[in-house]
Amino acid sequence: MTDLQMGLIGLGGAAVIGVLGYNKWQEHKHRKLAEQLLNVRQADVLLDESPPGGASADDYAGVDGGAEAADPGAGGGARSAGTGHERVEPLLRVEPAQDDGAYEASAPFAEDSARVAPAFLSPREAPVAGRSASPQAVPRRPDDAPANAGGQAAPLYLLSPMIDYIAAIEVAEPAAAYRIREGQRAALVRIGKAVNWIGYNEDSREWEPILEDSDNAYRHIRAGLQLVDRKGPVRDGDLSVFHVALLDLATELMGVAELPLREPALQAAAQLDEFCAGVDIQIGVNVISQGQVFPGTKLRALAESAGMVIDADGRFARCDDEGNVLYVLINQETKGFSSESMRTMTTHGVTFLLDVPRVANGDRVLTQMVELARRFAEALHGALVDDNRRPLSESAIEPIRRQVVQYQTAMAHRQLPAGGPLALRLFS
Repeated sequence: MTDLQMGLIGLGGAAVIGVLGYNKWQEHKHRKLAEQLLNVRQADVLLDESPPGGASADDYAGVDGGAEAADPGAGGGARSAGTGHERVEPLLRVEPAQDDGAYEASAPFAEDSARVAPAFLSPREAPVAGRSASPQAVPRRPDDAPANAGGQAAPLYLLSPMIDYIAAIEVAEPAAAYRIREGQRAALVRIGKAVNWIGYNEDSREWEPILEDSDNAYRHIRAGLQLVDRKGPVRDGDLSVFHVALLDLATELMGVAELPLREPALQAAAQLDEFCAGVDIQIGVNVISQGQVFPGTKLRALAESAGMVIDADGRFARCDDEGNVLYVLINQETKGFSSESMRTMTTHGVTFLLDVPRVANGDRVLTQMVELARRFAEALHGALVDDNRRPLSESAIEPIRRQVVQYQTAMAHRQLPAGGPLALRLFS
């Protein structure tokens, strides 16, 4: 054996030893990182907090605790035309006077209204064995997440376990906001539901949205995939993409991620969508001409005198003091309203529209809208009618007003008050 061969054998042996040593060093480094993250004993306000209203995680075992289970396979479709985003016209039907249990008896979503957060969003009680086998998807102790100054919880309008599938990422070194948002953008852009990000600002000791152009960096990160909107519940495929993307992001940031179980999330999404479909109605009141068309200039004068303004969708919108839309006025013909066209346009009818889940105190807003519609009808010499062109009287409005109260009461019992931040996200 020549000296060259001996030298090559020696170099090969040294390379093998070097690789083994490097692997041991990497293993030690990652173990220390995981121990450093998991030894922080603090309370997670989003994922480890007991559900509001005194309910325990046992009450939500398997999401619905044995109540009527929604078919998880139904998670891919939008709401049917008959139940979702339904336009309810006056004189649709006469409802009996509401009693304490009316909303439970009349709606398809009769379930325990005290339930607020499904069990899959409370990892404190969730079985560890069912979690992902990925090294980054480690079970989190009840007090791993940052405590908030003064006991303040993260605002629910940012992320809420009631409507979001929330992933928690903890990193040892603060990660820049742009790096967090850009890390898995290519994967997350394929998801058909909103994804919201928040991080814990250690200077202000508060949770805040993670903005792409922010200079802040975060060690405690939460990402939430919205489970339901007006298109229907989240699909299994979208949930899988989100799950994998957040695990990959944790790896990129040299951190650890924990995500809830997927199957209970899909079941909860189906149940929440069923509830939303049961209360998702719009109420329209029509003003139609009785021979002569309505001139655009007069329509604009009447609308602006009532405090309505033209929005980007070509509608006149009436808003409250905080800028929330109360009701809108739309053209019954195909052309929308615009400042430029109002001088020359004419129409045979307009419709006042109230989006019930997106408006607080819907019964009072309905009264205001109907009164304004009557003034329009008088000023334009038109008629106030329903969609069947039947005259609309106060006695015909009253059953609809009771129905609005009924549906909004159901939303309040579900901890999703009409016109609130969560309702605005769900019914969008």
